[in-house]
Amino acid sequence: MAQLNQQKCEACTKNSSPVSQEEIAQLKPEIPDWNLIQPEGEAHLERSYEFPDFKTAIAFTNRVGEIAEEQGHHPAILTEYGKVTVTWWTHAISGLHKNDFIMAAKTDDIASQMAG
Repeated sequence: MAQLNQQKCEACTKNSSPVSQEEIAQLKPEIPDWNLIQPEGEAHLERSYEFPDFKTAIAFTNRVGEIAEEQGHHPAILTEYGKVTVTWWTHAISGLHKNDFIMAAKTDDIASQMAG
């Protein structure tokens, strides 16, 4: 199977299946710096990235927004001075889908490109 960052999101509906615990165990090692959180009992992936200033943080935010539009899957993004927190989950199923892991990996790629 292709690495997560090379895959594309599939369209989700309210009938799409969330990832199982077994799938999470398989996918999570590809995005080790992401946290599994459960606000209000709903599974999300969340990670914060540090940047030297607001200009770089907003540039990262915009690049994540561009890939989100391309893939048709959108995160919650909190942009602050020198820090961006990205949260992925699938609204249609109120939880995690493989798409969220794909987009987390793509988000890590964007951060790596900006750092180097």
